[in-house]
Amino acid sequence: MSSRITNSILSSNYLRNMNRNMNNMQTLQNQLASGKAINKASDNPYKASRSMQLNGEISYNKQYNENIKDTSNWLDTTDTALSQMGNIFGRIETLLVNAGNGAYGDDERSAIQDEIKEKVNELSQVLNTSFDGSYIFGGTKTNSKPTTVVDGVLQYADKDGNGIGNNGTIAITDTDVQNQLSMDLQVDIAQGVKTTYNKTAIDVLEFKDKNGKSINVSDLLSKITTDLGSSGTSSDLTTTDLSDIQSVTANLLQKRSEVGTMQNRMDSAQESNETQNYNMTDILSKTEDIDFAETTMEYAMMQTVYTAALQTSAKILPMTILSYL
Repeated sequence: MSSRITNSILSSNYLRNMNRNMNNMQTLQNQLASGKAINKASDNPYKASRSMQLNGEISYNKQYNENIKDTSNWLDTTDTALSQMGNIFGRIETLLVNAGNGAYGDDERSAIQDEIKEKVNELSQVLNTSFDGSYIFGGTKTNSKPTTVVDGVLQYADKDGNGIGNNGTIAITDTDVQNQLSMDLQVDIAQGVKTTYNKTAIDVLEFKDKNGKSINVSDLLSKITTDLGSSGTSSDLTTTDLSDIQSVTANLLQKRSEVGTMQNRMDSAQESNETQNYNMTDILSKTEDIDFAETTMEYAMMQTVYTAALQTSAKILPMTILSYL
C-alpha cells in the first residue's frame, strides 16, 4: 500500500534539504576562510580535543625553548666571568713570581701589593656580574650582589651589600645568606626534566685542592698582601702562596669545564626541543588544516547541488493561485 505524498510533504522535504545544503556550504566557507577544518568543537569533537592537546604541548615546548635560550645566555655570561677571573689570578701568579726576584726592593714590592689590592676589587666586581638583572654567582640570592670589599678584604655581602665577614675572614656568619649563596638554580628544559645551571661565589672562593687542602681565596689574598709587607713572610710568596694561587686557577678551569658541559647539554636540549616542536606542529597541521584543493572542489559541488535544487523546486513545488491568473 503506497502512502500519499502531499504538497506539504514536498515543501517540508525541500526546505529541510535546502537548509542542510546551505549549512554544509557555510561550513565549507568557514573552512576556506580560516584554513582550518575545525572552527568549533562540534565540527569534530575528537579532532577538537586532539587539537587542544597539541596546542597545549606546543605552548609548553615553546616555553621550554625560551628557558633553554635564557639558560644558554646565562652560561655564556658565567663562562666569560670565570675566564676574567682566570686572567686576574694569572696576573697575580705573575706578580708573585716577580716578587721573588731578589733584586726587588721595598718600593717594587709595595707596587705589587697595591696591584694585588686592586685585583681584589676587580675580583669582587667580576663575582658581582649580573645577567638580566640577576647576579649569576649569588645562588638564589640573585637580587643583591654576592660579594663586597671591606678595608681591602673580600667578603660575602648581605642583602644590603654590606660585608658579613668574621674578624676579616670570609667565613659566613649570616645563615640565610650562607644558604642562599650555596643554592643551585634549576630550570625546566623539557617535560619532567630539570637541570642545574649556575656556579656560586662559594664554588669559586672556597674549595679543596687536589691534595685535599682547604683553600679560602679571601684569606689567601689577604695573606699575600701581608707577605708583601714588612711584617709578612716573604719566603711564602713563591712557595705556599704561589702554589695556592695555582690551585685557584686550577679550580677555575674545573668550573669552566663544568659550565662547558652544561652548555653542551643546553645545545642538545635545544636541538631536541626544536625537533619535537616541528613534529608536533606538523601533526597539528594535519589535524587542523584543510586541503584547500579538496575543500574548494567540495564547495563547488555544493554550489552545483544548491543551484540544481533551486531549479528543480521551481518545477515540482505547487503553483500559487497567482500562476492561474
